[in-house]
Parts: sequence; C-alpha cells; structure tokens
Amino acid sequence: MGFNLSLRTALFGLCIVVSTYSFATLSTAQQAAKERGIMLYNQYKPAERELRIAAEAGDAEAQFYLGENIRHKNRHMTAEAQKWLEASANQGNLYAMVRLSRNGHGLCTVIGNCANGQKGPKEWLEEAYQLANAKATEGDAEAMYILYWITVDDLPFLVKSAEAGFPLAQYWLAKSYANGDGFFWLPWRRSQEVERWYKAAAENGHPKAMIEYAIIIYEDRGDMAVVRYWIEEAAKTGYQNGVGHLASESAHLRTYFDFPLDLIKAYGLTSLLLVLDGGGGVLEFAKENLEEISAQMTPEQIEQGKAFAVEWQAANPRPISFFPMMLDPLDSF
Repeated sequence: MGFNLSLRTALFGLCIVVSTYSFATLSTAQQAAKERGIMLYNQYKPAERELRIAAEAGDAEAQFYLGENIRHKNRHMTAEAQKWLEASANQGNLYAMVRLSRNGHGLCTVIGNCANGQKGPKEWLEEAYQLANAKATEGDAEAMYILYWITVDDLPFLVKSAEAGFPLAQYWLAKSYANGDGFFWLPWRRSQEVERWYKAAAENGHPKAMIEYAIIIYEDRGDMAVVRYWIEEAAKTGYQNGVGHLASESAHLRTYFDFPLDLIKAYGLTSLLLVLDGGGGVLEFAKENLEEISAQMTPEQIEQGKAFAVEWQAANPRPISFFPMMLDPLDSF
C-alpha cells in the first residue's frame, strides 16, 4: 500500500522518536561467529548456528540475519523468525521493521499460520516510516533509500539517496531508469542517467553495478580496457558473477572482452566458486568449467592454479558472495 506523505507527516511529525541501532558488545568469538554467519548467509548456506551466537548476545544485525535465515529456510515467516526480527526491530533496525511490515502479504497469510507478533504489519510499517523519515531529515542516505521501499517505489527518495552517495541507491536508481521508471523528455537522457548512476555505484564499490557498467561500456563504446578493468574489480570484491566472468574470459571459454588467455588464473578463480555449494546454481557451472579448463592443463599448471587461488584470496580477502539484497522486491514469502 502507498502512503500519503503529507498526511503521514501530520500524524507523526510531533511524536518522532529517534532510535539508533543497538550494537551489542560482542566477544572476539561472538564477533567471529557473526561475521562467519553473515558470510554463509550471503553464500545461500545454512548460517543459523553461527548467527544465533551473536543474536543471543543482543546484536541487532545478527538478529536480523538470523530471522531472515530461519524465514528463508522455512519459506515463510515462522514464530521464531518473527521473534528475532522483532528483537532486531526493537533496537532500531529499519530492515527488520520493513520485513515485519510485509508479514501480512506472504505465504503464511495464504496457509493461515502467521505468527502473532508484538505489533501488526501496519504498525511496523508506520514505525519504520517514522524512524526512517527522522533519519533522512538529518541527511542519512541509507534511510532515504529505505523510505523508497516503505513508500512503494517513491522515486524521489531513491534519487535523494543516490545523490547523497548511497551505493545501493545509485545501483537501484540506474536499474529503475533502465526498466522504464521516471520521465525524460529526451530518450537519450534516460540512457545517460542509467550509465551515470551505474558508474557512480561502481566507483563506490557496488559489485553488481561494476558488471552492469562494464556491459554498457562494451555495448556503447567498445572500450575493452575499461570493460576489463571493471570486471576484474567486480571479481576482487568476491562477487560470484564477477569471478565467473573473469575466469571464463581468462580461459577463453568465451571471448567477449579480449582478456589474454591465462589457464592458471582461470583455474584458480573457478576453483574459488566451488565454495558456493549451498544454492544459487553456480556449483554445477563451476564444476563443468573447471573440468574443461583442467583438460587443457598439465599437472604442474593445475598446481599453479591452486596456488593462484590462495594468492588471490590473500590479496582479495572478501568472501565469495551472491550479495543478496536485504530488501528484495521479489521476496514475498
């Protein structure tokens, strides 16, 4: 449902309570468990055991991820998932609030077993708006981005967040323009803005934007040096699509971007993708490519490929990841 923003401001303008995220003081072991849990979550692997350690210690971020992990595992909002999301939301986590606000539209509604929470979806939506609006007024770019989702794709909030420098908003604004959102008097202005915001997001470290921007440069200008740069940068972030592109190009399994043939690099990068054995459809692709690449290599080269993988991970320590969105518009269960 949408919001009448002027009405909502009138309703809540005099009673805004600004919360902040509660960051529990975690021990070294609890922090390590949290980081590993988030890594596993981003690889579509079971992460409940690790996340629970930090969640039970009161960490709001771990509570959010634990609730989401349980929800995804069961394909609907369970009582336990809701408990952890509410614990996170009560500490000011806007993502948890927005997730709880969607609870009345998912699978549990269809099958009639939605858990009874502390507040209903509408109440969580109102609280999320209240807090996000207060933060956005103070210049919080991430809060502006969240307002975009709360107000049902109100594009000006997304534009403000992107202009304030939030990389995910920049990526999503480019994607929205590419999908036909927004109005432009001149058609070429749309393509200019798509490129502009993918480039901004890429320069701010967003791995998916790096791939999108590389493709635009390839299709529009054919500047292969720029294309190769951004594909390699995407791979360095650990983004599985970037690693896969770079590996396939280096093996000349496909040759769109004029990467030099480097079977050792290709073998090493492809082997890194084998960690993605929890879902997402990458594992079989990686196994097939690794077999095809290794068939062209000597045993000595294969060992060099394994060593390359170790060196690459040391130089680029971010874990291999799918980088799923915390608020996925396609996730409705």
